Amino acid sequence: MKNYRITVNGTAYDVAVEELGAGAVATAPAVKAPVAAPAAPAPAVAPVASGAAGSVTVSSPMPGKILSVKASVGQAVKKGDVILVLEAMKMENEVVAPEDGTIASINVSANDSVEAGDTLATLN
Repeated sequence: MKNYRITVNGTAYDVAVEELGAGAVATAPAVKAPVAAPAAPAPAVAPVASGAAGSVTVSSPMPGKILSVKASVGQAVKKGDVILVLEAMKMENEVVAPEDGTIASINVSANDSVEAGDTLATLN
C-alpha cells in the first residue's frame, strides 16, 4: 500500500493506493478527508497605472483574458459603469463598478490572463 497526497484545484487529498499482482481484482482506492495544502504565493501583478490602492476591490469573477480596459485612474464611476471587459469561455463579460467612487488603481492591462478572485482594480 502506498500513500500519496494529490492536490486538485487547490485542495489536497491523502490517497492510499494498493499495488496489485498479475490477475488480481482492482478495488476502489480509499480517499481520506481533504487536508490543508500549503498556500502557494500569489503571482505578482504589476499595476498598469499605479497609485494608492483604494478601499473597494474589484475582483475577477472568473478566469479569463482581459480584452480591454474602459476606465482610467482618477476617473469617477457610478455603480454599474463598465471598468473593463473580460473574455471567458468565448464570451465577453463586462466587469462593472460595485459602487460609486473614483478609480484608485487599475491592476491589469489588455491581453493579461487572470484567475478568479484576482484584483483587477480598486476604487475609493
